[in-house]
Amino acid sequence: MAPAGGALPGLDAILAQAPDLLALPDARARIRSSHAATGRRIAVLDDDPTGSQTVHDVSIVTVPDADTYAAALADPGSTCFILTNSRSLPEAAAAEANSSAGRALFELGRRLGAPVDVVSRGDSTLRGHVAAEVRALGTARAGVAGRGFDGVLFVPAYLEAGRVTAGDVHWARVGGTFVPVGETEFARDATFGYACSDLRRFLVEKGGGRIGLDDVHSLSLTDIRRGGPGQVADVLRRVTQGRFVVVNATDYADLEVVVLGLLEAQAAGRTFLYRGGPSFVRALAGLEPKPPLTPADIWPWGRPVGHGLVVVGSHVGLTSRQVEVALARGRLAARELDVASLADAPPRSPPRQLGSGPHWPTLTCCSTPRGHWFAGRTPRPAWASRAPCPRRSATSYAGHCPPGRPGSWRRAASPRTTSRCGV
Repeated sequence: MAPAGGALPGLDAILAQAPDLLALPDARARIRSSHAATGRRIAVLDDDPTGSQTVHDVSIVTVPDADTYAAALADPGSTCFILTNSRSLPEAAAAEANSSAGRALFELGRRLGAPVDVVSRGDSTLRGHVAAEVRALGTARAGVAGRGFDGVLFVPAYLEAGRVTAGDVHWARVGGTFVPVGETEFARDATFGYACSDLRRFLVEKGGGRIGLDDVHSLSLTDIRRGGPGQVADVLRRVTQGRFVVVNATDYADLEVVVLGLLEAQAAGRTFLYRGGPSFVRALAGLEPKPPLTPADIWPWGRPVGHGLVVVGSHVGLTSRQVEVALARGRLAARELDVASLADAPPRSPPRQLGSGPHWPTLTCCSTPRGHWFAGRTPRPAWASRAPCPRRSATSYAGHCPPGRPGSWRRAASPRTTSRCGV
């Protein structure tokens, strides 16, 4: 843990004292084999639509429907993202959304007679309803299984974006330099602002008086890299009463060692919830790395006629700078929408299809004061209620479009794209 008060040591200084990475070449295969043997499924409650950008070949569900969850998690070892969009909701509504989805998932596990691991996916820069959503899921499990979780792994790392945890401090790469996340613009968020970069102290800060510093455990880089899965399992077996465990990680090798130790602890009867950033899910599922899709992957028969649409809804300086770079490259027409005016406007006719040709837009997104919602949400707009999947038996705009339940979205063959099956 970082010292109280004063300047934090730099990331380079912390890593200079840490052991070398422990890279286990068969880690991902061992994780997948364990899931197949136990029938374990992984359900990720995604508090905004970006959590699935580090994974591939998983299902994405955008409707709060227990039958749809069951269909997406039908196969042993499967992983499903469920969009709650709870970061855009008031705390009480966010807790209720998680409680409802959690009950459905825990009841599904009971019916299947197999474990359903739940990940509360949050922001890698620590914004969101951390404590409230974790409490709601613990209460939901207790209502179904008779007891809550032994522990909660707190794993906010987003390695691809340069957000790592070392020395119990969470770091964000800003302009090529790693900075304690409490010193970034994200910590000044009007809704979810915070002061502490040390994750143990951050949890105390956000706990509303319910979490003490001694209640928060830690898996250090020394535990992970020198002790390996056995040491991780020993630490986790000592965690009780739903207490948090801060997970330090600067590489996927760290996360994979943690998952292997976690599987040992689970085999001994321990139960855990996970509050994590995007990277942890890939390790938890044992997924192999894949590069982003190329234009040839997306359009194997050539680019179709028509136009694309990029919807930008983030309000931090980083996003503004990214938009400026995109606009400077040219060939983009920018339109700023007044969300308040749109939300108060009377109903209008169905949206007109953009471009020409048989290709539908992959995604329809509406920004409201309560966040971003995708076509397929409940209640569905009337114009979408009977629309079929336009390319059900062919390759769609963003990848293969398999048969799916209305309202479900299937992850395409590589990160950062989705394909639609119904609306």
